[in-house]
Order: sequence, then structure tokens, then C-alpha cells
Amino acid sequence: MKKLLLERKEKGCKSFFALLDPDKPIDINKLIPILTRATVVLIGGSLGVTPYDIDDLITRAREAGIDKPFVLFPGGLNNIAANADAILYMSLLNSLDPYWIIGAQVAAAPIVKRLGLEVLPTAYIIVGEGGAAGHVGRAQTIPLDKPELVAAYTLAAKYLGMQFVYLEAGSGAHTHIPPETVKLTRKVVGNDVYLIVGGGIRDVDTALAVLEAGADAIVIGTLLERQPEKATEIVETVNSYCSRDASTLHPDISS
Repeated sequence: MKKLLLERKEKGCKSFFALLDPDKPIDINKLIPILTRATVVLIGGSLGVTPYDIDDLITRAREAGIDKPFVLFPGGLNNIAANADAILYMSLLNSLDPYWIIGAQVAAAPIVKRLGLEVLPTAYIIVGEGGAAGHVGRAQTIPLDKPELVAAYTLAAKYLGMQFVYLEAGSGAHTHIPPETVKLTRKVVGNDVYLIVGGGIRDVDTALAVLEAGADAIVIGTLLERQPEKATEIVETVNSYCSRDASTLHPDISS
């Protein structure tokens, strides 16, 4: 999984992460046109999810012909399931509760090892509204007008050795993370951190702005359920980056 994402990044390709919440009714057949184009499928939710729900959803998706990596996006220990291929092994860096920074990770480690899941070491940073993830994770969310704080947290994650950083505005957020914040973050940390941005991305123009600012991947979740036609447009746009000149895809980090 890590190899796939980093190879795409090296080629100048962007990635589309489709996020499915097993706690919500999901019509897999309706989502086939999107999921078959996604780079990976994230599975997880903040409330009401069990490993059985996740395993069942992954099984149904594979039976429907979705031949994509399934990566756990855990909202807690109850989101760790055997049928997945990998896990975003996340630390919620701006949580006020040590449990979400390191406690849950310690409890999860033996389970992840036992299941043989590939681990993607990920810093999770919640910005703006934060949604359910921010509430459950007791995050001290970063104001949208403080990009320097987002960049500082991301730099700290880099120095701690985390290869992936997920900037989260919250599921169904009214406002996405500003492209200016993504651009500053990329400038500060350079290009050796894999930057994922999610929350509030609802149209092609926003997706393009975030990608061109320096995101390596965007996450689309709520839009899959509510407006799948728009999600399809976005995934096609993301995939089109593979045919572009890689030198034009990232902002000049020296400027």
C-alpha cells in the first residue's frame, strides 16, 4: 500500500481516497463507478462501528468487483478488522486527551501485528469544525485562519518520523481546508511527507485547488453518499493528473 502511494507520488500522480462509513447504509452497486476509479478505499467511522461491520462491507465490496486496497481509517479500537489490507496508524496530534495521541495506539499495536495489517504511520490533524472525529477525539481544533499552526503540527509530525499526514476538516464540514494552508504546509515540510486532505471538498474546482496547492491525495466521503455524480467528476479529475507533467503538480517550495 505504502509502495503504491509513494510510487504514484514520484510519478506526479495524485490519489483519490474514497471513504466509506459502515455505520451508514451503503449501496455498493451504486458506488461501483466511483470505487473502481479510486486509488484506495478507506473504511471507518467515529461511532457505531464494529469489526464485523467493516469485514462485512469489505467482503461485499470485493464480491461486487471492487479490486482496490482497503485501508482502515480507525475511529477507535473497534474499527480494526481482519479483512482490510492496511491501516492508517494514526496519532491525533492536536487532541487534548493522551489516549488519542498514544494510548489507543499502544492498545491497538498487538492487534494490528496479530492481523498482519500493513501500517501507514500517520499524523492526524483536525482543522476547523472537526465534525464527529474532532468531538470524539477531544481535538483542540486549529482555526481555519491559522495556517502557520497547521504547518507547525505537520513539521512536528515529520520530525517525529511520520510519513503520512492527514489534514481533516471533518466529515461533512461546511468549509474545507483552505488551499493557502495546504500550500504553506507543503512549503514548510518539503516534499517528503505524504499529505492527505479531507473534509468539505464538494466540487472539482475545490479538489483541483487543494491538489495544486500541494496535497498528494484528497478524501471524499459524504459526497459519495449524497451526490455520487459529483464524486465521479472529482475522481476522474484526480486520475487525470497522471497524464500531466509532474513538474507542474507541486508548488515551488522554495518560493
